[in-house]
Amino acid sequence: MKYWRGYVVAAIFAAITVVLMQMGQRFTTLVDMVYPYVTRTLQDMLAQWSSGVDFVLWQLFASFLIVLGLASIVLMIMFKWNPIQWLGWVLACGTGIFMLHTAVFGLNQYAGPITDDIRLEVSEYNLEELAEATTYYRDQANALATQVARDGDGNVKFADFSTLANQAGDGFHTLTYEYSYPIFAGNTLPVKELGWADMYTSMGITGISMGLTGEAAVNPQIPAVSLPFTMCHEMAHRMCIATERDANFAGFLACQANESIEFQYSGYFMAYRYCYSAIARIGTPEASALAARISSGANAQLKQDMKFYDDFFAKHRDETANDTYLKTSGDSAGVESYANVSDLLVCWHIQQIVLPSITEEEKPFDPYDESQVDLSGLANAKPTEETTPNG
Repeated sequence: MKYWRGYVVAAIFAAITVVLMQMGQRFTTLVDMVYPYVTRTLQDMLAQWSSGVDFVLWQLFASFLIVLGLASIVLMIMFKWNPIQWLGWVLACGTGIFMLHTAVFGLNQYAGPITDDIRLEVSEYNLEELAEATTYYRDQANALATQVARDGDGNVKFADFSTLANQAGDGFHTLTYEYSYPIFAGNTLPVKELGWADMYTSMGITGISMGLTGEAAVNPQIPAVSLPFTMCHEMAHRMCIATERDANFAGFLACQANESIEFQYSGYFMAYRYCYSAIARIGTPEASALAARISSGANAQLKQDMKFYDDFFAKHRDETANDTYLKTSGDSAGVESYANVSDLLVCWHIQQIVLPSITEEEKPFDPYDESQVDLSGLANAKPTEETTPNG
């Protein structure tokens, strides 16, 4: 029996994790009412603790576990331990860590969508509305693309990682205290540089947030144009905005609310890219023609940044590990959930840009205006030029 104790412990941890996830799926309203607020407080405490060092703390723990695992293999060979027993305890360790992650952060996957907290009405939209939103984001990116600093080759030249990391929280502060969105009142300590960047770049991973240590970390090797947006994205995760779609949208909102031109450009650049990709994915002749027309309206700087971004990720597109992790954590869409942010971007454009412009253009109602009401028969109505008697 002693050979199977590790497997029993692993099975118990796995069962607890499954029960937690099933409860999260079944009682979403209860989860949304309590869990995010508790875990947000916990994340703030952990972030304060882990901010004491510049490096990513969970990577140090991971290194320690790897060394410990290798050492245990050597000891197993030296002392002729049973490999079946050894594997059981390895599984117990892995399932125990994932159980803790699910308990202190993972159930945020089942909390209500960000749209409920920011009062954004989400509805179906047509291709024309998608095209209008894409054009809007392109135009904003066009204007900002000419304002950001560039090097001799025309590539964006943003501030260094540390400076950007210290600015990333400014947009969330604005969203919280000027837009009155309490969901963004989480921890805004600077994100950290993700270690082992080459490995994560090869897997197409731009950043990782770890709930067990309260750390938001970003891959410093990604294209500079997307770096501010990614910082806000990972910071949103630390605020317990768990789904990739919602974290992407939070990243856009924080960037466009930031006073920094670099953050604004990064936010509108990514918004344009996500909406443009949504049109391209439709694949119909009409959608393809729209995509070509919208793309042709991008200026030279925006086109160059788009090409650099696409070329970078074309070389590093192995998303298998990330897709598996997201689906295991409860996000059934996997890596596709990143692109689903286009739905929210279109609805935001309709609600924040289109509808207010229509209201502003409407002529105020005047009960004495013949163009709005019939004034015939009213004795005190102001006569028009046609009915004014000659003096």
